[in-house]
Amino acid sequence: MSDTIRVLSTLALKGAVPALADQYRAAGGVRIDADFAPTLALLTRLRAGEAADVVILTREGLDEIAREGQVAADSCVDLARSWVGIAVKAGAPHPDIATEAALRAALLGARAVSYSRLGASGILFAKLIEQLGIASDINAKAVIIQQGFTAEKLVTGQADLAVQQISELKQIDGIEVVGPIPHELQTPAVFSAGRMAATSRPDEADRLLRFLASPEVAPALRASGLEP
Repeated sequence: MSDTIRVLSTLALKGAVPALADQYRAAGGVRIDADFAPTLALLTRLRAGEAADVVILTREGLDEIAREGQVAADSCVDLARSWVGIAVKAGAPHPDIATEAALRAALLGARAVSYSRLGASGILFAKLIEQLGIASDINAKAVIIQQGFTAEKLVTGQADLAVQQISELKQIDGIEVVGPIPHELQTPAVFSAGRMAATSRPDEADRLLRFLASPEVAPALRASGLEP
């Protein structure tokens, strides 16, 4: 039997999973083979028949495929929550984003704003700029990526503000996280894990889920920009 368990995970956990995988292996667990993509992209892949043992998605996404019978509903556990934030290139001035009015001004004053089309952060941001009445202005100069890390566009000079989950922004070197979008303007994303119903290794999957939901993982989650 393989000594590897396959995990499909949302990008938001990409910063934490390598450290958690080492920690899990040191505690006697098997090797974790992890693949990362936005939740919507992972849902498409899973519905197309891609196999995994454990999945980590937004709670809403996990609930969807649990209802469809792909994930064992009784195995689902919440791992962490994350706020959407804004980043700039390292060394660039940090705009004031502490209030709704300040955030609106910062976005309008930016040369270009990078956000993701498929990620939970991009969906939230698209709704937010509509709510602020500035969607047409922002989208006229936006750098919208299908998936991946928006902060890469800061490094290349294509944008001077990047919007994404803070844990995802922190994946890119050469940038600085300004802070979260005001909490009253967003609902934190909750990331959750569950065992695939078709896994051939249910016991190992459940062992990994217990580990991911344990207090021992909290430091690695916090270091990556997530709240356990």
